[in-house]
Amino acid sequence: MGKVFLENVQVYAHHGCLPEETLIGSDYRVNLWVEADLQPSAASDALADTVDNVTLCACIREEMATPAKLLEHVGKRILDRVFSTSPLVTEAWVKVAKINPPIGGHVAAVAIELKEVRPIKK
Repeated sequence: MGKVFLENVQVYAHHGCLPEETLIGSDYRVNLWVEADLQPSAASDALADTVDNVTLCACIREEMATPAKLLEHVGKRILDRVFSTSPLVTEAWVKVAKINPPIGGHVAAVAIELKEVRPIKK
């Protein structure tokens, strides 16, 4: 087993509970790691044998483009998309951070983390 990481993917998106947040938008940073069997690709040097990081990045960007009230909801959508588009992924973790949130005072970011394991098919 091994892990593929996407670190600090920068996205401008329109999430939040306040109408101004969805209208104006904010900067976000997303971190994603997925676990998969990387031995076949390590031996073959073939993209078809691994988890494509371009596909993972597209999962992040496309789900971040759809407004939501809660970061938890966006994070869950990202994980669902990863599992549906990358069959080699057995486990995934995502962190979504809103940079400079409008919550009063100086707060660099607020963030959520979610982790899921691919359900076992019966």
